[in-house]
Amino acid sequence: MDAVNDFLIFVDGYLGSAIWFPTLLLSVGIFFTIYLGFPQIRYFKHAIRVTTGKFDKEGALGDTTHFQALATALSGTVGTGNIGGVALALHLGGPAALFWMWMTAFFGMTSKFVEVTLSHKYRTQTPDGTMAGGPMYYMEKGLNAKWLAIIFAMATVLSSFGTGNLPQINSIAAGLESTFALDPLITASVLSVCLALVIIGGITRIAKVAAAIVPSMALIYLIGAAAVIIPNITNIIPSFASIFSDAFTGSAAVGGFMGATFAYAFDRGVNRGLYSNEAGQGSAPIAHAAARTDEPADEGMVSILEPFIDTIVICTVTGLVILSSGVWKEKFENEFQRADMNFIAGSYEESNSTDVRELYAFLNGDESDVDSFSGQINLVAGEVVGGNDFTLLNSRSFAENVIYSRDGEPVSGALIVANGRLEDTSVVVVGESLLHSVPLTTMAFSRGLFGEYGKYIVAIGLMLFAFSTAIAWSYYGDRAMTYLLGPKSVLPYKIVYVLGFFYAALADTTIIWNLALITIVLMTVPNLIGILFMHREMKQTVKQYWEKTDHGKHKT
Repeated sequence: MDAVNDFLIFVDGYLGSAIWFPTLLLSVGIFFTIYLGFPQIRYFKHAIRVTTGKFDKEGALGDTTHFQALATALSGTVGTGNIGGVALALHLGGPAALFWMWMTAFFGMTSKFVEVTLSHKYRTQTPDGTMAGGPMYYMEKGLNAKWLAIIFAMATVLSSFGTGNLPQINSIAAGLESTFALDPLITASVLSVCLALVIIGGITRIAKVAAAIVPSMALIYLIGAAAVIIPNITNIIPSFASIFSDAFTGSAAVGGFMGATFAYAFDRGVNRGLYSNEAGQGSAPIAHAAARTDEPADEGMVSILEPFIDTIVICTVTGLVILSSGVWKEKFENEFQRADMNFIAGSYEESNSTDVRELYAFLNGDESDVDSFSGQINLVAGEVVGGNDFTLLNSRSFAENVIYSRDGEPVSGALIVANGRLEDTSVVVVGESLLHSVPLTTMAFSRGLFGEYGKYIVAIGLMLFAFSTAIAWSYYGDRAMTYLLGPKSVLPYKIVYVLGFFYAALADTTIIWNLALITIVLMTVPNLIGILFMHREMKQTVKQYWEKTDHGKHKT
């Protein structure tokens, strides 16, 4: 598994973690924002009115209401990215990462408006009477580029696992295990059955479940967040100050945090922002294609609300909870995951700024004299003895008070380390280090009015958020399979989807997240290229929409 994780990191280095990808994503959003005259601001109020059904027409084709389509799309985006993804972004890029998540959301509101409008315009009715839509349909019919549509549809199937399935149940299982000591096998078994029961019912049942879950889970989560922010209110202004002041300079080392350059914060903020709101990825248009309306721009208006709710509201709340509580720069006792551990050759000190800079460069793949450690470490009662010719890093921080055990008993004797990794995979390593992803958010929620009970809100919110995301993404994959191989391929896909959901509850967290980063890029790039080529048609569609509707009042 170490080799698999290393390979995924290597591939991601040329895709999502390369500077070209977040630059392309933001550039497309900026281009359409200027080209269409800031629709995310001008049309925001109108979007709310459309969502409430004010302009609904009798007899319009579709399977869901505007609100149900929005709820389904939101259930696909509001998930682990809002809880674990924000925490991971802050862990990697510091406070500045949140600023770039906001930028992704603001310009992403326009990107989503464009992709949903175009996809809805070219949707089609399947033989069973349901609507099928998404970027693959505008690519084939609008661009006459079926080859690009096939690439996108295949990437959507992959991403349904890498984005919507595997990371979701993995985070649910980890959260429930750490909070309630619930065996991941039980979590996997129960939720896999629930998932199967929901997705078998198709978009109608999915939309109804999403419309019920999304508002409830958002309310529960926001109450829990408020309980942390209120007692830490004096830290809110300094938190905002650090977000803005570090945006173009990077974040300095503080506490256990080793610091982050501008480029790193920019990359991780945009990348995590995309994972959170999926603007430009092309997933949400598949859900919106089912909405009952004959006006494509109507549904495009509704989609403007998604990145706002998902990132500017929910992700910001999560970020403020983590920053104001201060947990992002503190070390806590935890069990180290193999993918997070790195044995470094030589003795380095956290108090030495030169050592910190060297290690930071090494972790980021920059030029550095630091090397991974290979050799033998000697233990007595679980603790390292003898000459300290290595330094253990975990979660990008200096590990402290480390204990090595096997089968619940402290290890005595020698352990072999090769290229920075323990060879004996049965050894459990526990110590103090920084946290990231869901455990970091969980710790932050325990610093509020509810005390330790705050972690239950994260566990429950995570379960609802992530489960609803898995439901929505099953539909995205369902429609992609329908496009590629026809309706008969849907049932086999759903079976594999549920099996993957079960398996991922027991897999390594870091590997799952790294897989998600790659599949997102494979899906996003074809969609961004597609909407850029259709920019003139988009502008004309919006112009015709306002002429027909007389600025919000539909003409008869």
